[in-house]
Amino acid sequence: MTVNAQLLSDEEENAIARKNVLLYLMCQALGAASAPINIALGGLVGHNLLGEDKSLATLPITAYNIGVAIGAIIANAIMRQIGRKLGFMTGCAIGLAGTIFTGLAITAESFWLFCSALCVNGMSSGFVQQYRFAAADRGTADYKPKAISTILLGGVAAAIIGPQLVIYATDLAAPVPFAGAFYAASILFVLSFFALTFLNPSNLQMKPQEVETTKSSRSLAEIASQPKFAIAVLCGTATYALMAFVMTAAPLAMVGHGHSHDHSTLGIQWHVMAMFAPSIFTGSLISRFGKETIVATGLLILVVCGFVALAGYDLMHFWGSLILLGIGWNFGFIGATAMVTETYEPHEKNKAQGLNDFILFGSVAVASFMSGLTLNAYGWELVNWIIFPVVAMCFVGLGWLRYADRSQHT
Repeated sequence: MTVNAQLLSDEEENAIARKNVLLYLMCQALGAASAPINIALGGLVGHNLLGEDKSLATLPITAYNIGVAIGAIIANAIMRQIGRKLGFMTGCAIGLAGTIFTGLAITAESFWLFCSALCVNGMSSGFVQQYRFAAADRGTADYKPKAISTILLGGVAAAIIGPQLVIYATDLAAPVPFAGAFYAASILFVLSFFALTFLNPSNLQMKPQEVETTKSSRSLAEIASQPKFAIAVLCGTATYALMAFVMTAAPLAMVGHGHSHDHSTLGIQWHVMAMFAPSIFTGSLISRFGKETIVATGLLILVVCGFVALAGYDLMHFWGSLILLGIGWNFGFIGATAMVTETYEPHEKNKAQGLNDFILFGSVAVASFMSGLTLNAYGWELVNWIIFPVVAMCFVGLGWLRYADRSQHT
């Protein structure tokens, strides 16, 4: 039985969706700006706080990614109970507390407090990650990939704001290095909280023709057993985990090969810009060529990234590979996210999205932890060689999905 309500035209539905996307875009730009701060400084601060054994230098970034995985589950559970608006506001409050906690942990010169603080920061980022799914709550099927792509475009602003805070606010808490950047980052969450007050709750409900009061939800096992869901999660997880694996090691590798901290921070800035700038056209490319094709293109770009990184240790090798890493992530991640949105009914969105993000960011946490260990034990070269077998596995999955689709239609 469907709720008795006036149906909306596609134009009216997309008009509501676009209003939501504009606000989500602003909040994405502010909230996501904290990510490059945690990533650019996590390994460096961890390195400074440790003794002679530096093998755990990237553990703070791992803690951050664990926090993202936990935050994704918490965010979905909270939003199921109190809605998107109050849920995102809760995430802002967590981010405000986390960034202040991080500055205090650095001042206390405690490695383990710093790891704990970055875990809290990661939890707030778990809420930020939900903006891409929230953007797809409204709008037609053709508009949803564009909405997701538009939200991630906010990362371009984040790529500028975050690293610039690192460069210009690092010494605000002098003589304590780096703490000032995290104190400055707390302002981002205050601004994001304020922006969310303009979100109209009536625009967050799914369109009436999609609301069904009697249809039961499938179990997580049923949702996860769908070939498209499984391959979408595989490709999205592999793309994100590879990006985190290489990016986490990159600042330490750059400094280790004679480049400055500012150069490593700028490298992360170029990387994050490359992650999000293609979002200007990624949604349109998906509409034209299909989600699976764009995912495959992103995977190929990651392969090229690996070859560039293995070609040498000059600044251009590091920056070039990081830029390609970002572009490959953009295509692979947005394409895979769009694939996931096709695998569940509107009333199943919270559990499906939560499962996807828990698997994804749990894997990213493992990847970031292994990144430091791999770099410390085997060097920058092996970090990049690992790209190739992971990409090959994803291509096998995409090939199997295409074969399964063809078999279903014959």
